Amino acid sequence: MDELKVLKALSNETRLQIFKWLKEPTANFEPQSHSLSTNNFIGGVCVASIKKKVGLSQSTVSNYLSLLHESGLLEAKNIGQWTYYRRNQEAVEKLADWIKIDL
Repeated sequence: MDELKVLKALSNETRLQIFKWLKEPTANFEPQSHSLSTNNFIGGVCVASIKKKVGLSQSTVSNYLSLLHESGLLEAKNIGQWTYYRRNQEAVEKLADWIKIDL
């Protein structure tokens, strides 16, 4: 885990909020149109749903999600023409351990 990339990804209020919302996707987003259980991506949320909730442009939301994904905090999967994102729980646990041990 690149700690600086992770901290940078979370240093923006909107990116941090998206990351928090993805902790409980069914509570924070409308039901997803694709069967994510069939595609082995339970908890994934479509970029369009995130854009709708955030209220920013598609390009801005995509950029924010890319930064979170590149930091390792999110996993992404393309299903048809849509990209879905979910939290990478393993990375979250590593981040928590890093904060507890090294900070």
